[in-house]
Amino acid sequence: MTLTLDNQSQIRESSLTQALRQIQELNSKIQELEQHHQDYVRSQQNLIRAIAEICISPIQEVQALRILIYRGEAACRQYLRSLLIKQSQTPV
Repeated sequence: MTLTLDNQSQIRESSLTQALRQIQELNSKIQELEQHHQDYVRSQQNLIRAIAEICISPIQEVQALRILIYRGEAACRQYLRSLLIKQSQTPV
């Protein structure tokens, strides 16, 4: 009887230890995801600032935002680079 109780308590303790380890792993993954999200938000804020600085007309800003929304960050940055090149080639 004592052996059975000890065995059952060891099994419970083992499963509790395993559950605790899984909870710790999940918490670690949550922290990692939160960090990635914060980095993403910062990146998007920087991109929005760049749009405001580079675009010289409201139409360009709208176009840049449309590209950002529908085609993504890389395409938006490419559009902004093309604007900068055009601006540098335009005589003042």
